[in-house]
Amino acid sequence: MRRPVAWVVAVVLFVEALCIAALNWFLGVVVDRQNMSLAGLDPDVMSLSSKIGGVLFGLYFAFCGLVALLVALRDRRPAGFGRALLISGAVVHGLLGALTWGLVGWPAFLFMVLVLGLIVLLLMTYDAEERPAAPEPGDSKPGNGGSPVSPPPAPTTP
Repeated sequence: MRRPVAWVVAVVLFVEALCIAALNWFLGVVVDRQNMSLAGLDPDVMSLSSKIGGVLFGLYFAFCGLVALLVALRDRRPAGFGRALLISGAVVHGLLGALTWGLVGWPAFLFMVLVLGLIVLLLMTYDAEERPAAPEPGDSKPGNGGSPVSPPPAPTTP
């Protein structure tokens, strides 16, 4: 179940990266063509900042998707920077979910929560495999949690 989850997370994050970048680029074009201004800000600056922000945010999600893709290909848990990137991606999706509930509506909220759940599932399934398995109750080897077996008595010499 681990690898399919990693593949799904990778695909979803790549699609989301593309959509976020395209949406912000489109908004920048709309602001530029309408020559809109917000509180006296320069429309060219607003347009350019929307495009740059969209590309940077899209790259962020694409890097998260790349980490998930590497996890799927290697079938190993993410470590170091990749793990931190996925955790930050989960946090960002939680915050975006909270914002989209009020600003966009419940379908966008459900999508953000779905992606958050997928990222957390990816992180948790690989963590569960790294932990040692619990000993069986009937295992009688010493140190394995079963019934202890006393060692043979030491030989005595006269």
